[in-house]
Amino acid sequence: QVQLVESGGGSVQPGGSLRLSCVASRIVFNMWTMGWYRQAPGKQRELVADITGGGSTNYADSVKGRFAISRDNAKNTVSLQMNSLEPEDTAVYYCNAGRNVVDGRREYWGQGTQVTVSS
Repeated sequence: QVQLVESGGGSVQPGGSLRLSCVASRIVFNMWTMGWYRQAPGKQRELVADITGGGSTNYADSVKGRFAISRDNAKNTVSLQMNSLEPEDTAVYYCNAGRNVVDGRREYWGQGTQVTVSS
């Protein structure tokens, strides 16, 4: 079955950087759009960034210019480089694999990794 395994979360001071990684297994990787979502306490889960199999990217306005998403199809990995981190970036970050099908949309989720930005 599909498995998404995340790593790279942790605690960092404002202005610092972290790099999140997600390794996917049991899927034809380049057929899936890969994304990073986050959920802060008391808030709904929101899209941070995603990247199609062909390399087209999309970012939330709040992270444009600070975060960069990339993928390595040969290694079945997607990464999120996070720079200039702010306390508002504190959340659980989830890796997502999504694909449209004839009767809807199929999605898989990672377990989540905590990112905490504080002084």
